[in-house]
Amino acid sequence: MSAKHLIPEKELKACYGLLFADYPDVVTVRQLQTMLGISRHAAYDLLGEGEIGALKLGNAYKIPKINVIRYLLTNAQGAGFAGQDLQSES
Repeated sequence: MSAKHLIPEKELKACYGLLFADYPDVVTVRQLQTMLGISRHAAYDLLGEGEIGALKLGNAYKIPKINVIRYLLTNAQGAGFAGQDLQSES
């Protein structure tokens, strides 16, 4: 990840309370699929390529929710969505 894609800790913490509030702190591949609306194959690609940080225990991935949020924010920055106020949707 390049320096221009680093997410400020303050923004990350603010998003943590807003995004995926109904999910546990550590999610499974199936939950990741639902969170991002992607296929199982795409989820494993993201994990295998290191796009989303995870722990592999045996044959199961354990994915910290904060890493999913970091991935979304990083990719939103690249797409021109960074800096938008997430609370303005309310």
